[in-house]
This record gives sequence, structure tokens and C-alpha cells, in this order.
Amino acid sequence: MIDLDGTLLHTAPEIAVAANLMLVDLNLPVLPYSQVESYIGEGAMVLIKRCLTGQKNVEPNAELFAQAELLFFAHYAKNAALSKPYNGVIDGLQALWNNGYRLACVTNKPEEFTLPLLQKSGLADFFELVVAGDTLHKKKPDPIQLHHICAKFGVPECEALLVGDSMTDIVAAQAAGCFIVTVPYGYNQGRPIDVSQVDATINDLTELAALLI
Repeated sequence: MIDLDGTLLHTAPEIAVAANLMLVDLNLPVLPYSQVESYIGEGAMVLIKRCLTGQKNVEPNAELFAQAELLFFAHYAKNAALSKPYNGVIDGLQALWNNGYRLACVTNKPEEFTLPLLQKSGLADFFELVVAGDTLHKKKPDPIQLHHICAKFGVPECEALLVGDSMTDIVAAQAAGCFIVTVPYGYNQGRPIDVSQVDATINDLTELAALLI
């Protein structure tokens, strides 16, 4: 099971552009790229709220949020598919595929953006299953997406592995009873990964097949 944003694809530039266009439309100050990037990882709703408030656990005005949500998704629909895979992603996925591993993409991103992104980036054919942020009634860090994938594959959680880039992924994997491997280059809200909390770390996906053999 492999996370999308910050693990497979570098989506932050397109997200930041859409978020700042949303803020301009609302006559609010635009935000530095690094600040928007630090808000990525818990789904679009959380990101929009953080962009509106400048804080991580504050609820914006409900009417403002509803307006902002429409604006963000309208802007993001125009540039989402421009995001590119990180170095090593395609070669790493090909190596896993060649070794017979069954692959699922699991993300908090809505399906309407996830599926076109995977198609446009050339990654879709590697994945037998895609579970997006709105596939089920909850998403990471809740473990339900991982339980769902394991059930679909007929694999016990203790034999499944999640590759991710953030504490959100770590919490989800641990709650599900799965192994967790992290990459160092993604979006962990501006903080380095605590390697003491993961089963292994890799520099990029080309190292994953060798780790599993």
C-alpha cells in the first residue's frame, strides 16, 4: 500500500497555487509555499481550513469555509494533473510489480483528482486497487482504508505494508497492525520523520523491493 501525495507524486506546487488563488478570490493574504506545504497530509478539508485560519486546529467561519472549498477545488481541478512522480517512483514500482507484489494506492485526496493524477503520471497500471479520501466514510490516520485494502486482497494486516511520508501514515499503519516504511522527501507538516516509530526508512522507492526480498 503506497501513499500518493509526498510519496509517489510531488503535488505540493499545484496545491499551493490552487490554495493561493482561492485566497486571492476571498481577498485574503496569500501564503508562502512552505506554509501551504506544511498543511498537506490530512486531506483537502483540513488544508483549506488551515489556509483560512493560519493555524492547525482552528475552525474557520462556516460560510467562509463553504465558499473557500468551492474555490479551491475549482482551481485545483485546472492544475492537479500537472504533478510529477518523484525520482525513483516508476522504477521502484516496476521492480515491485516484477517481483509479484500486489499494489494499492491509498490517499486522502478525493477520487476525482486521484484517478486522473495516476493516469496522467503513468502510475495507474501498477495499482490493482486505489482507495481515495472519499472512497470510505473515514480516511488516514484512521486505519479503515488499510483494513479495506487488506480485506479486498485477502491478506492479514500483519503481512501488509504501507509506504508513506508522514505521521498520518505512521498512525494509520500502526492502528491497522501493518508494517510502515517511510520516505524522507514528502510532506510531514514541516517536521522530519521520527525513525524510531517506523519499521524502516528508504531514500526512494527503488530501495523497497530489495528491502522486502
